[in-house]
Amino acid sequence: MKLKLGAVAVLATVAGAAHAQSSVTLYGAIDTGLLYQSTSAASYAGNAKNLGHVFSLKDAGIYASFWGIRGTEDLGGGYKANFRLQGVFNSGTGKFGLADATGATAIFNMQSTVGISGPFGSVDFGRQYAPMIFALADTDVRSAQYFGSVLGAWLGLNQAAHWTGTNTNVPIGALYDDNAIVYQSPKFYGAWLALEYAPGGVAGQFQGGTRESAVLRYSNYGLNLAAVYYSGHDTNLAAATPTGLENNRFYYFGGKYTFHALSVSVGYGVGQDPSNLKSADLELVSAGLGYQFTPFFKVTSGFYYMKDRNDSANHSSEFALGAEYNLSSRTLLYAQVGHVNNRGTMNQAITYGAPVAPGVSTTAANIGIRHTF
Repeated sequence: MKLKLGAVAVLATVAGAAHAQSSVTLYGAIDTGLLYQSTSAASYAGNAKNLGHVFSLKDAGIYASFWGIRGTEDLGGGYKANFRLQGVFNSGTGKFGLADATGATAIFNMQSTVGISGPFGSVDFGRQYAPMIFALADTDVRSAQYFGSVLGAWLGLNQAAHWTGTNTNVPIGALYDDNAIVYQSPKFYGAWLALEYAPGGVAGQFQGGTRESAVLRYSNYGLNLAAVYYSGHDTNLAAATPTGLENNRFYYFGGKYTFHALSVSVGYGVGQDPSNLKSADLELVSAGLGYQFTPFFKVTSGFYYMKDRNDSANHSSEFALGAEYNLSSRTLLYAQVGHVNNRGTMNQAITYGAPVAPGVSTTAANIGIRHTF
């Protein structure tokens, strides 16, 4: 009997230790505020009309409101099994958003991945952020926020390439990719590599609907550098029967340097439809300047210029200024203002989810609060 009880005690101890090596975390953020915009449109379509000024409760002034579950299990020897489920919602209505397929509903529309990490780096499988987005954020003083940043300028390239805003499968680059395999290498003297491949799963067509990208990043001594290459086939509301046509290509080079409290950034990108350059051949130039006045308060600014390399009459320039104050480690107050000058067919917006009509300039102001948990 004593032997049996001892065995049970040992098994219980081992089971408890194994359980202690695993963890599951619920996390998220709620971001909402007030937005004024001097002009507006019903969509990002190339024929959208100017509907005039708008004043509204606006979700996602800094970044999206979202919730998620992530977990990890220690496998021993420095290896871990990981999963992440994350979805965006509108803080004003409570509705889910960002479905990949037009008109569809997706709960975990930002990330739904499972993978392994260890001394070799990490590999994740599923719907996830394209690595290029982290490179954009790291080399922009405004950190690729939803209001007046390199993220909005990149979305402007997509709008100029005839993206209507109804699908996350955009014509230039990608914020998210379905069915993706992403490898992240370990850091080596501040440098690391990310490789992505997303098979299309189209019978009889090896490249049908595929995505490939490579991102090289460096971060050390206050300096962030990034180089991006992205290629996609059958993107932007592709035909029911994909052909494997490469119609999505994006290059980007950027850098940010922080010295004490001062930060500066520059970036250059090209977005194309390599199957038909006359359809989309666009250029992006960005610059930013920021200052951290105290550990709790900072001001950032950015300038973003886009032009159509097929027609010089189509161009836009945007300037944004923002201030952020941390009430705590989890609660942030923000105020931001921006102006975009659109010419020709350009319809670059200041903030994501607030379209403007082609060729129409606009000024926007936004105040809000963001809380993470």
